[in-house]
Order: sequence, then structure tokens, then C-alpha cells
Amino acid sequence: MLEGLNIGLGITGSFCNFPRIKGLIDELKKERVNKIIPIVSLVTKTYDTRFFVKDNFLDMLKRETGQNIIDNIVDAEPIGPKNMIDIMIIVPCTGNSVAKLASGITDTAVLMATKGHIRNNKPVVIGISTNDGLGANFKNIGLLYDTKNFYFVPFRQDDYHKKPKSLVLDYSKVIDTVKLALQGEQIQPLFV
Repeated sequence: MLEGLNIGLGITGSFCNFPRIKGLIDELKKERVNKIIPIVSLVTKTYDTRFFVKDNFLDMLKRETGQNIIDNIVDAEPIGPKNMIDIMIIVPCTGNSVAKLASGITDTAVLMATKGHIRNNKPVVIGISTNDGLGANFKNIGLLYDTKNFYFVPFRQDDYHKKPKSLVLDYSKVIDTVKLALQGEQIQPLFV
């Protein structure tokens, strides 16, 4: 079902999730997609963390996708007008990015790419990863959940004892979510 499609892969700054991105790219390649275009937020392209050295991570993205990385608003803007992608996947998507999407703010490459893509009436899949998903960002998740063309990867509380408001996507459900989103359906159940 994904064969031949062009995928926009937006990556925002939930750094602890970065080690899982190569596996997601491998899964998309197994589905025989035509192209995976990596699009990264400013913090993703800027910071070294305890989870990844930024240059190693960016090199991996470029190597594994075979594409140049879109890392600024100017380069992200043509995605919509040129109809460059069939579906936008934002994994991981931080609470900050969810809040900005819900408010129409486009101040990173990922958000600009999403804005341009949405104008073409095509799906956006969000893989949430945030420490405030059941707190301040719960309203933003609800708003996007009820907005046309936005679909969520099923998620769960990642540590309900130490971080009771924290949510993280289920990576094993990304491909299934994408397939259903392309048909205009939200995968269920949403809470794992």
C-alpha cells in the first residue's frame, strides 16, 4: 500500500526517541516507498545530546534515506506548492510542536513542511512524545485529533509513576497508522 509513495519524515526534538528512527526508516523502505524526505526541526539539527551526537544522527538520516535533509523554513516551504509528498509523518512529535500545529505556528522546517502539505488535503501522522501530553498539551492533542487530515499513532504513558503526564507513541504501530491515514481512517485503539 505504501509502494511508490513519497514520505515526508518530520523529526522534532524528543531526543530519547532518536535511536528508533533508523528502524522506522528501515520499515518504510521494506514497504517499498519511493522516497523518504527527512525534515528536521531547529533543535534536532543544532544540539548534541546524551542520546545522539547531532552530526552522527544527521549523517545517518542522509545515508539511510539517500536524500538531503530539509532543515530550514525556506527549503521546507516548496513541499506544499510542489506537491512533493503523499503523506507527512512526524515521529517523534514533541508537545511543543503539537502546540504549535494546533495554533497554526510555522517556525520550524517540520511545521512549515506540514503547513504546506496540509494545503494539498493530504494526511499528517503524528507520533507523540511529550512529558506534558496529559497536562498542558492534552487540549492540543484533542484539537488536532478532531482536525481533518491529522492522525495519531497509538500512544501510552511511558512512566506513569515518575512522569504521570508523559506520553510516547507505539513505534510498532507507525506503519499501520500510515496505511489507515492514507484511507482517511484513524487507527484504533488510540490508547495502548
